[in-house]
Amino acid sequence: GKGFPFLVHSSKKCLTTMSDLDSPAHIRLRCRAEDLTTSTTGMAGNFLQANLLCIDDKYAFDFLLFCNRNPKPCPVLEVLEHGRRESCLAAGSNICTDLPSYNIFKSGKLVDSRNNIDEIWNSNLNAFLMGCSFSWEYELVNMGIRLRHIDNGQNVAMYDSNIDLVPAGPFGGKMVVSMRPILASQVPVVERVTDEYPLAHGRPIHVGNPEAIGISPKKLQNPDYGDSVEIADGEVPVFWACGVTPQNAVKHAGIDAISHTPGCMFVTDAQTSSSQQDLLRMQCNHASKNLMG
Repeated sequence: GKGFPFLVHSSKKCLTTMSDLDSPAHIRLRCRAEDLTTSTTGMAGNFLQANLLCIDDKYAFDFLLFCNRNPKPCPVLEVLEHGRRESCLAAGSNICTDLPSYNIFKSGKLVDSRNNIDEIWNSNLNAFLMGCSFSWEYELVNMGIRLRHIDNGQNVAMYDSNIDLVPAGPFGGKMVVSMRPILASQVPVVERVTDEYPLAHGRPIHVGNPEAIGISPKKLQNPDYGDSVEIADGEVPVFWACGVTPQNAVKHAGIDAISHTPGCMFVTDAQTSSSQQDLLRMQCNHASKNLMG
């Protein structure tokens, strides 16, 4: 089949095709070496990419409840409890080093971004990995559906919407959405395909008129996160729930937290087609090996 173009983020951007060098493990190693410090959109083929939120023990239950009540933007793949660094979904991984970039929040305010969080990690932190829509882009591109942010070597466009979240404990606020321009004739296919991936936000949450979800024409050209992407004639803006939503929930809660920088994901070894049962099996297998080892 047609090779999937993925982005090589270095001092010189270019497009190439998927190879063993661009396996999830290699992408994580590039992050660890700080060779990859920008968006992972278009990378890793059909492997699950994950949003990250790290919070103190005392907020972990409320946040898990928040995710349960808001599964579209916050589909939980795994929780690394009590300072654990290695994901069961990525052998040999280190959650402190294996993302391109991290955001640091203090009392709900974004105060810093860095490429490594080793120095500020502690055993009271719980890391939540939540599915990302980058995970199914491979399938759309291989079906011949153009994704302009990938063609242009850009991050996806993301916006604060007016869609209310269901609160839990201190967490609440408004949903963040990602947007991809899609040919009107291809929208039904895109809806059907992405609906098959509930662990990666599933089907779109809105199609068409951005103002209906609080995004003005001016704002559409100036996203809150990521890069602006042109909407060409014959295309409509299609919006998905987005994993930057937990960062809005942190702002709403006014707490300290560590997250991924929007667009800079944790790439797992789990296939995009994985079910929740598959992920639980990977976690159980990982735990068994640790007990035996």
